[in-house]
Amino acid sequence: VQLQASGGGLVQAGGSLRLSCTASGRIHSLNGMGWYRQAPGKQREMVATISKDNVTDYASSVKGRFTISRDNPETAVHLQMSTLKPEDTAVYYCNAGRVIYWQDNYLTGGFDVWGQGTLVTVSS
Repeated sequence: VQLQASGGGLVQAGGSLRLSCTASGRIHSLNGMGWYRQAPGKQREMVATISKDNVTDYASSVKGRFTISRDNPETAVHLQMSTLKPEDTAVYYCNAGRVIYWQDNYLTGGFDVWGQGTLVTVSS
């Protein structure tokens, strides 16, 4: 099982970017998906999450500017980022919770999976 993130890049303050993350592999089910970020010298923090029931949660610093959504089938998640600020500069990681997948003819897993990260740089 892998998560492939894309969409990062360099943008001026006030601009927009859309991040996408797709899960691949013989996935049976997964719980919520989300986006986290880690700025240089800082700990990784939650940006936005979306549950299996499409309940969303946002960090207070991005509420009203970022929107998280999932595709159907629910193995892809997107993050629409608007009104970007220099403090949004970070490596953004996507996450899939409690991924259960097929290995041979058996179900296994039940743990979180992380993508490789995509860099977002917002210039002032």
